[in-house]
Amino acid sequence: MYTHPKLVLFTRKLEALFHEVDNILEEEWGSAFTLHPNRPGRGSTENPEMDGLFEVAPDFTPGIGSGQGRGYIISLRAATLDRVTPEQFEFLMEEAAALVAVRLPRCFPGRSLRVVRDGKRFKIIGDFSLGEA
Repeated sequence: MYTHPKLVLFTRKLEALFHEVDNILEEEWGSAFTLHPNRPGRGSTENPEMDGLFEVAPDFTPGIGSGQGRGYIISLRAATLDRVTPEQFEFLMEEAAALVAVRLPRCFPGRSLRVVRDGKRFKIIGDFSLGEA
């Protein structure tokens, strides 16, 4: 299966941005909840999404039914058996969205990308064009 080289590059940059955000959240809030007993400790795997308290990842959506259209949902999960209140979850989502928003221009200079609220979630929207190979 062919994957456009610019899509591969875009995906790598986006994953690196989300790994950076994951590390910041782990540093600041990683001790706020007890780590799920089946979850590896922070830094135990090659991918920060797979260890530690948080999983912060981009999930592409075509935007069907959304006023914002297509984009990447900022997904946040906390690997804990502790109760995470709606207020705590909202706070962590806002933190993750703000961290992503600040880093987008540095990771994708010249692209018009921004973080917006889309219902209960945050989404990256804007210029996802690939141009020519």
